[in-house]
Amino acid sequence: MRYVAVSALSHPGLLRERNEDSLVIGPWTLCATVTESPQTLVFPLGTPLVVAVADGLGGHPGGDVASALVVRRIASIGSALGSEDAVRDALHGCNRDVYQAAGGDAGGELAAMGTTIAGTVVRPGSLLVFNVGDSRVFTASRDGLRQVSVDDSPPLEPGRRTTSIVTQCLGGSRSYRAIRPHVTAAPLAPGDRYLVCTDGLTDPLPQEALDEVMREQDDGRAAFELWKAAIGAGGPDNITLAVVRVADA
Repeated sequence: MRYVAVSALSHPGLLRERNEDSLVIGPWTLCATVTESPQTLVFPLGTPLVVAVADGLGGHPGGDVASALVVRRIASIGSALGSEDAVRDALHGCNRDVYQAAGGDAGGELAAMGTTIAGTVVRPGSLLVFNVGDSRVFTASRDGLRQVSVDDSPPLEPGRRTTSIVTQCLGGSRSYRAIRPHVTAAPLAPGDRYLVCTDGLTDPLPQEALDEVMREQDDGRAAFELWKAAIGAGGPDNITLAVVRVADA
């Protein structure tokens, strides 16, 4: 029998006062909290299993509220997300929900709150990858780590590796804005691994550093060492990540 093992953690980093990231693994959510050791969950491969991270927008009110709202919605409908269209519809719904929770056209103290999201839906034989914003999904194979999500960011200036600007997110503005979610399908086989993370991991660490950890460590240890490396690089932002592995029992 095939199964899916997910090892994940979420931490505010060293410079932020609070954690505005949230995480969903199947029906399980972790919202605006702190874990310094990975939590590992195992599921039989069958019903669609969603693994996703949401990063509340910094500099906007209610980032933690927005990210928690989105992962809880995804958790409630995750088993029904068996197609690309279903994932797109869910993300459009999340965008509307964040806007309405922020006060809609009337605004309020949470006006313009928003969040990014990135994740996977694991299905028998195939996998869906989705994102809105700059949180990322990577595939880890013998050939190395490869990004399979699409950053919603402007072109980088010469000499810069990262940017804090996103060109689309869920919510994030005082007037409603439609989104264009990135959703793609990929084949799936036993032994495949994926890394889902917020930019609190990828901003301080180059992809080569992530690749080295994923090559050398398995599951929970990889999640811990990735977090440790981000903290060692200054931990400037909230760090949330999940290592997803498909295996045969």
